[in-house]
Amino acid sequence: MSEPGVPADPAEPGSTDPDVGVPDIAEEIMAGFRRTPRGVSARFTSAQAGIVRNLVGQVAELVGGPEAASATPAGPGAAGEGADPLFPDDLASMLDSGGPTSAPEDPVLARLFPDAYGNDPEAAGDFRRYTEQGLRDGKVAAARTVLATLPDEGGRIRLSAGDAEAWLRALNDVRLALGVLLGITEDYERELADVTATDPRSAYLQVYDWLTFLQETLVRSLR
Repeated sequence: MSEPGVPADPAEPGSTDPDVGVPDIAEEIMAGFRRTPRGVSARFTSAQAGIVRNLVGQVAELVGGPEAASATPAGPGAAGEGADPLFPDDLASMLDSGGPTSAPEDPVLARLFPDAYGNDPEAAGDFRRYTEQGLRDGKVAAARTVLATLPDEGGRIRLSAGDAEAWLRALNDVRLALGVLLGITEDYERELADVTATDPRSAYLQVYDWLTFLQETLVRSLR
């Protein structure tokens, strides 16, 4: 894994701690997520927080509509604890057969909601009819958890296990969306090494690489 591509500025608002020196803060920012006695922790500059919030919000709106990113979970862990988006409480919602039966035309949405049965269109349609709305709700809830736990100005955040799982899902959705838009393949690290500053994808590939780094450190911190 290459070094994360988003520059860190330890002098950003919200990133200081009276007991931590600037070199320690810079090291913490570059370390991604880590396990601590009080939960999973990471530190973000305001620029980094802005990138994450912007991309997560865009995916939430794509999945759930223009208002999807404006609301926040009911409380800490709301998207990660005690709820299963595949099984809504409302029985009528479970039995409603009015959901979509075909994959979305938008290529990003098609990547986020692929057919469950690639060789059986009828079975895939039936599965989608009963599950896609619940999956959409789950993705929006995960995105809202990120927006609720990551301040605009950045700084250190600490996540419960449930919130950390929601972050994992939201980061993965953003990476999938970027992967479609940038035409990223499994060999993207070689593509990143070969890209030049004049390539219009350069900055976005750096962001994709940084998000991959964040996701990997979050996975390790949850083990």
